[in-house]
Amino acid sequence: MDKLIDLQNIHFAYPNQAPVLNGINFSLKAGEKIAINGPNGAGKSTLFHIMVGLNKPNAGQVHAFGQIRKTEADFKEVRRRIGLVFQDPDDQLFCPTVAEDIAFGVLNLGLTVNDALLVVEQTLSELHLEHLRDRATHNLSGGEKRLVSLACVLAMKPDVLLLDEPTNALDEKTQERLVEILNALPQAMVIISHDAHFRRKITKRYLTMENGLLITPDPKCKHAQ
Repeated sequence: MDKLIDLQNIHFAYPNQAPVLNGINFSLKAGEKIAINGPNGAGKSTLFHIMVGLNKPNAGQVHAFGQIRKTEADFKEVRRRIGLVFQDPDDQLFCPTVAEDIAFGVLNLGLTVNDALLVVEQTLSELHLEHLRDRATHNLSGGEKRLVSLACVLAMKPDVLLLDEPTNALDEKTQERLVEILNALPQAMVIISHDAHFRRKITKRYLTMENGLLITPDPKCKHAQ
C-alpha cells in the first residue's frame, strides 16, 4: 500500500525551548488506524501540527500523498485531504450555529450553497446529530462540541483523520457513539489518546511518544494495553 503520510527524521523545537521531537519516523497507509499515547507535553499535538503544516520541522521531511511538502502552498492540498480534530473544540467552532460551522469548510472547498446544505444534512444524519442543527455552538455541552467538530471535518470527506484526545469531555454514552462512528469510517486515522479502554476499541496498533521519539511499546508492559 502507498503511504499517505511519511515523516522522515523529524526534529522540532519551539523558540528558546528544549527540543520536542528528536528524529521522528512515522508512516500511515490507507485504512490504517494508529493510536499514540505519551505524557502531557511530549509533543503529540505538535506532531499532528507538523503533518498538516501548522508547524514546520527544524529538520527532516514531510511526505504526504506522494509528495514532499515544504511550503504553505504545498500544505493547502494536504489540509484538504487530512482532517484534524483539535483537542479543544472551541479552537474549531466559531460560526453562530452548528449547521453553519459544518457548512463553512465545504463552502471553502468550492461547493455551491445548495450543495453545501445537502452535505450538512447528510453529515448530521450520518452522525445522528440532526437535533443540534440550529443550536448555537457556544451553548453546546463539551461532548456535543466534540461530535460537532468531528462532523465539520467529516463533511469535507478527508482521506485521513487526525484526532487529538477525542474522548475529552465525553460521557460514557457519547464515547460509545464516537467508537461506533470511528469504527464505521473507511479513512485512515491517527488518534492521540490517554484512554487505553477507548484505544483498544479502535485499534490494536499503538505507539508511545517518549523523549521525542515514537516507539512501539512492549506488549507485556501495562501502559501498552
